Amino acid sequence: MQGISPMNAQNTQSDWDLIIKAKSPVLDLKIHDLWRYRDLLVVFVKRDFVSFYKQTILGPLWFFIQPLFTTLVFAFVFGRLAGISTDGLPQFLFYLSGITAWNYFADCLTKTSTVFKDNAALFSKVYFPRLILPLSIVVSNLVRFGVQLLLLFCMMVYYYFTTPFTFQLTAGLWLFPILVLLMALMGLGMGLVITALTSKYRDLAFLISFGVQLLMYGTTVIYPLSAAPARYKFIIELNPMTPIIECFRYGFLGKGSFSTLSLGYAGLSTLLLLGFGLFLFNRTEKNFVDTI
Repeated sequence: MQGISPMNAQNTQSDWDLIIKAKSPVLDLKIHDLWRYRDLLVVFVKRDFVSFYKQTILGPLWFFIQPLFTTLVFAFVFGRLAGISTDGLPQFLFYLSGITAWNYFADCLTKTSTVFKDNAALFSKVYFPRLILPLSIVVSNLVRFGVQLLLLFCMMVYYYFTTPFTFQLTAGLWLFPILVLLMALMGLGMGLVITALTSKYRDLAFLISFGVQLLMYGTTVIYPLSAAPARYKFIIELNPMTPIIECFRYGFLGKGSFSTLSLGYAGLSTLLLLGFGLFLFNRTEKNFVDTI
């Protein structure tokens, strides 16, 4: 059998458009591969949207029903029974604005946190940049967030014409794209950390929904930062979602404890969480199929 000369071997190797190596740098995020597989990202986004509501009777109407019922329950329990301040805003608008922002972050976190477990069969059969699946979750949740944001706008118009309340779109509204990006990246980063850890420590999977619920009570979703007790206010401010929720309300409703320093802290915390999450995810994806 005639051997392959080094020149022919080099030419043959250069013809490959993809080389999968056993080992690669931990910080190699394969950004180029993400762009090459952008069509697959679109497919996963459509899959997430269709599969979730395909066998439901009301379908996408749940986008409206869930925040409406949650807002009504919050307004009755925390507004009427507990008498918690809403910073002078109508209770329905106050709770709906907080729920709208929180739901996007929570959905990105909870769905990303199980991406290894939910797609183990797919990961073991074919190669594609694993980071595409968490990114598809973040993008698909934007659809639900957009629908709930439309609901918030409609309720703002309703209250404008039916009550003495007059909303003011403040300068903080210009930060809206940044707020959405921060919520997406923070949910993605925390979700990547959890999904990397749960591939080895299964017990963490039982704490996800419970932990997210507790985290909501540590964020200014059901109360304004101005109404928080002084001895707990510092702890609540340490939650990086707090300045995002406050800035969100300030931008759309004109009330909220907004400052560039607190928003900068949220941005820095988001970058740290995202970096740590990408590090763990990139390190775990190489052998998670053997441990999942």
